Amino acid sequence: MRVLIVDDDAIVLSSIEMILKSVGVEVVGSASSGIEAYERYKELMPDVVLMDIRMEEVEEYSAAGIWATKKIISEFPDAKILLLTTFNEEDYIKEAIKLGAKGYILKQNFGDLKSSLEAVMNDNIVLDRDVLTTAIKSEYKAKLPSDITDREREIIELVSDGLNNKEIANKLFLSEGTVRNYLSIILEKMECRDRTQLVIKYLKGEF
Repeated sequence: MRVLIVDDDAIVLSSIEMILKSVGVEVVGSASSGIEAYERYKELMPDVVLMDIRMEEVEEYSAAGIWATKKIISEFPDAKILLLTTFNEEDYIKEAIKLGAKGYILKQNFGDLKSSLEAVMNDNIVLDRDVLTTAIKSEYKAKLPSDITDREREIIELVSDGLNNKEIANKLFLSEGTVRNYLSIILEKMECRDRTQLVIKYLKGEF
């Protein structure tokens, strides 16, 4: 896996590079601004871009990482970008997902960064649990389809909080089998293949 890392803090950039190299990830290059990230992407064509969001302002964007995400994906639709930031702000989250970023994780919670990068490279969406909670509870949350019941709505909310089937079952005093059945019905109603797509589709209002 070939990764381009982008951050305007030289110490952070060096630390991320050291962490990735220690777990066998090939860092093919680095950049310290949104404009440089775009230029380096064209030059290196990495598998994944790991990029800070909040750098300098670019054009109408308050965050260079957002600008670079839009610029790269508009020219290279298959680009895979994982945003890594200290900011758990709903406006950034909404904009990043709308533009096609494959993930948004917090620097203070990133855990196994290699696994997140591998998931993104395999075309999966990666969202930090805290990010999911912020996103799904924001005013951007779309209205659910009219055929979603109150119980199904409860389950969607708990899925958005990162709970697994056993945890949902315990919280709602249901069996795991019942929760699985509810989820199958919810996924069918909302035309989603899995839990992650359910949350992303809910966030983006694509019903």
